[in-house]
Amino acid sequence: MKGASLLTTGMALTLALALAGCGTKQEAAAPASWPTLAVRAQVVETKQRVATEEVVGTVRARLRSVIEAKVSGKVDQMLVVPGQQVKTGELLAHIDAREVQARLDQAIALRQQAEADLKRDASLLEQKILAQSQYDNTQARFRVAQGAVLEAEALIGYTKVSAPFDGVITRKHADVGDLAAPGKPLLEMEDSHTLRLEADVPEAVVSKVSLGDKLAVRIAALETELEGTVSEIAPTADPVSRTFLVKLDLPAKPGLRAGQFGRVAMPVGEASALRVPASAIVVRGQMEIVFVATDQRANLRLVKTGKRMGDEVEILSGLSTGEKVVTERAGELTDGQPVSLQP
Repeated sequence: MKGASLLTTGMALTLALALAGCGTKQEAAAPASWPTLAVRAQVVETKQRVATEEVVGTVRARLRSVIEAKVSGKVDQMLVVPGQQVKTGELLAHIDAREVQARLDQAIALRQQAEADLKRDASLLEQKILAQSQYDNTQARFRVAQGAVLEAEALIGYTKVSAPFDGVITRKHADVGDLAAPGKPLLEMEDSHTLRLEADVPEAVVSKVSLGDKLAVRIAALETELEGTVSEIAPTADPVSRTFLVKLDLPAKPGLRAGQFGRVAMPVGEASALRVPASAIVVRGQMEIVFVATDQRANLRLVKTGKRMGDEVEILSGLSTGEKVVTERAGELTDGQPVSLQP
C-alpha cells in the first residue's frame, strides 16, 4: 500500500509538470499572434533647459485704491455695494457737511460786500476823492473774499465721493449714518481688467530676474499656463523675510481674478536632461510608461517624468540617450509586440 501511494504521488507530480510545461509553451507562442503595428519613433536626446525654481505669489489688481473722505461729516448716502462695477466720476457716496455749506454762505456774503466796496472805491478813485493806497486795500480784501469762496466751494465738492477710475467695488468700510473723516476709509475698489502676480522672491534668485523678462506663471484655478512680464522689482529686501517683491503683469484671461494663488518659475541657471515628446508617455493606473523600439519590437519601460516644457516631457529615469521611443500609437502597444517604424 505504501508503494502504491508513492507511485500515485509520483504520477501526480509528473502530470502537474507536464501541464505547466504546456502552459509555458502556450504563453510563449502568444506573441506570435500579435499584429505588427506601424508606428513612428524618435531618438532620445539630452537637451539643455533653463533650470527654474517655483515661487508662490498672489494675483492682485494693478490699479487699486482706498477711497477716503476729505471732509468730516456723516454719510447720508451710500450708493454702491461690494461687487458693483462703477465708471470714472460716478457718485459713490455723499457726506452731509452742513458746516461747510454755512462756511460757503458766509464767504459768498463777504465777497458780495467786498465787491460793493470795490465798486464804490473805484468810483471815488476816478473822482480823485480816494487815495490809490486805499483803493488797493479794498481790492485786496475783495481778492481774499473771492479766495474764501473758492475754498468753500472746493470743500462742498469733497462731500461728493466719486470713483477715480473704472473698476469694481471690493470692500465697504462705512454705511449711512457713520461718521466720515479725513484718513478714515470709506470704500475700496480696483480695476479687475489689469491684473498682476506679486511674489516674494528670495535674494539668491532675484539677481537672475530683470525688468521685461517673460516668465511662466501657473494659476491654481486655471488649467493653462500664462506668460507674465516682470514690471517691477523692489530695490530693497524685506528685513524680516529677506525677500524682494517682484510684480509680473498678466494677460487677460477668463477666470483670472484678484486674490488667486499662483506660482512663477524663476530662472536659477541651466541644466541638461533627457526629453521626449509628450505623446510618447502612456499613463496606465499609477504608472508612466514608454515603449522603446528594439529589433522591430516594442519593449515596455517604466519611466519617471519631470517638468513639462511645451510639447516635451523631461525624463528623470528609465531611458538612456540614443534609444528610440515610440511617439505615435504608443497607447495601442503591448510589451513585446512587433512594430514597423515609419519615416
